[in-house]
Amino acid sequence: MAGLAHLPPSLWSGGPTPGHFYDFPANKSQNESRTHTLYPSTSGTSVVGLVYDNGVMLAADTLGSYGSLARFRNIKRVFRVTDKAVLSCSGDIADYQYIREVIEQKVRDDEIHGYTPELNAGALHCWLTRVLYNRRSRFDPLWLECVVAGYKGDKPYLGFVDKIGTAFEAKEVATGFGVHLAIPMIREAREKGNLTRDSARKLLVDCLKVLYYRDCRAHFKYQLADITTEGVTIHDDLDLKQDTSWEVANFVRGYD
Repeated sequence: MAGLAHLPPSLWSGGPTPGHFYDFPANKSQNESRTHTLYPSTSGTSVVGLVYDNGVMLAADTLGSYGSLARFRNIKRVFRVTDKAVLSCSGDIADYQYIREVIEQKVRDDEIHGYTPELNAGALHCWLTRVLYNRRSRFDPLWLECVVAGYKGDKPYLGFVDKIGTAFEAKEVATGFGVHLAIPMIREAREKGNLTRDSARKLLVDCLKVLYYRDCRAHFKYQLADITTEGVTIHDDLDLKQDTSWEVANFVRGYD
């Protein structure tokens, strides 16, 4: 052991000592504490979805907020999983990108191994519930609120699951501020009669406009997904600006 005292110093701080193996930074000792994300750094806001007569519709804006800064303005948070399922998430953008890559790999594995049942919205929702609850149980949650839309068999399906694994299925689902602002609007419209495709789309756009007015993390650019028995259609780069007006701001007092 006395010879170890005469070893040359490492090449740089934490680097390899000449003639010895490199101690990788990831190889931490068992006594060192492990840290987890305590809150998202870059996040997305509300997602709104609803079931209408012949399908399911889902919408979310494209803003990634770095705290209060509208930093990234073209982050697509609505993506097609299969012809039977679409996923959108609010919360940490990094966690959303991670879970998206995992799901895409899962779909590729299913195709490679020749699994004939296509991953539908019901199966995806159930799988996400298990994954997010598992991460929560390890005290390392994915900071997400996920909305799954599509079909389970021949029936429209819309489900919600959050970072601790709380999950439910409903005719209308929202995350973030949408829970307080969009859900009442959708339920009121549903009480007046059945929602057709056109009325459902108009209703979702109205919900996004209200969120744009009221939620300082919302954005005027958005995506809208329409899922029917024929497949998935995602409309990108839609814009609320032409349908909104800020003239009412002149009447707001007390916030100068």
